[in-house]
Amino acid sequence: LEGTVILAVGNAPTALLRMADLMEEGALRPALVIGVPVGFVNVVESKELIMEIGKKADVPFIVPKGRKGGSNIAACICNALLYHM
Repeated sequence: LEGTVILAVGNAPTALLRMADLMEEGALRPALVIGVPVGFVNVVESKELIMEIGKKADVPFIVPKGRKGGSNIAACICNALLYHM
């Protein structure tokens, strides 16, 4: 996938880690990554990795630092983007 896809992750840090792997392999290049998983296991690591890979691949991202996030935050970010289009 390339270009016109916005990928939002609100709960699964493993999904964000897989997304980072695909971006690093060149198999995925979304227009924007919204990475806001919540929790304790792999959450901070997944956010840091997606920011690092996003910078390398020149893919914009919205990622809060730390353990906060969730599906409701991902939905709020998506809605805010839609209202500003």
